[in-house]
Amino acid sequence: MVLVSAWCVTSQQDGWFALCAFFWYFSTSSQLQVKGCMVLDISELSKLSGISSSALRFYEDKGLISSVGRKGLRRLFDRSVSERLALIGLGRAAGFSLDEIKSMFAADGSTQIDRTMLKAKANELDATIHQLSAMRDGLRHAAACSAPSHLECPTFRRLVRAAAVGVIDVTKKQGLRPQRAR
Repeated sequence: MVLVSAWCVTSQQDGWFALCAFFWYFSTSSQLQVKGCMVLDISELSKLSGISSSALRFYEDKGLISSVGRKGLRRLFDRSVSERLALIGLGRAAGFSLDEIKSMFAADGSTQIDRTMLKAKANELDATIHQLSAMRDGLRHAAACSAPSHLECPTFRRLVRAAAVGVIDVTKKQGLRPQRAR
């Protein structure tokens, strides 16, 4: 808590001067202690986490995080929510849906991450990396190809056919080729 004071002299109509003092109290932080734990209001949590206040409210509505109370109209969150937000961010970056992320948390707030679900997501990411790598290699070839027209290049034509069917397969020996539908 910081105390700021200011003094001023004012003139009265009858010629008297009055000395006035003004005091303001500023809190250096809006951190409060609620039920024995340090809490952050929603704006502080937003600044700390880099997540907008509207996203925090959305996560609360979805049951991913929970507030511990209110200070006026502002939601208050326990400091531990910042770690949970980091886990949510990691899940989102890996491509998990919010419902999938929610299933990774127990009712008591602890984590209960299903390893089978993690392996399945890793396999999905491998497939995506494989497809994107094939596309990158095809584009690099097309940029460096000496054929007079891209459509005259057999490698580029295979890339176009693979993109047309939505599946691209890369093998080191044969280059780009369409993968057969299963």
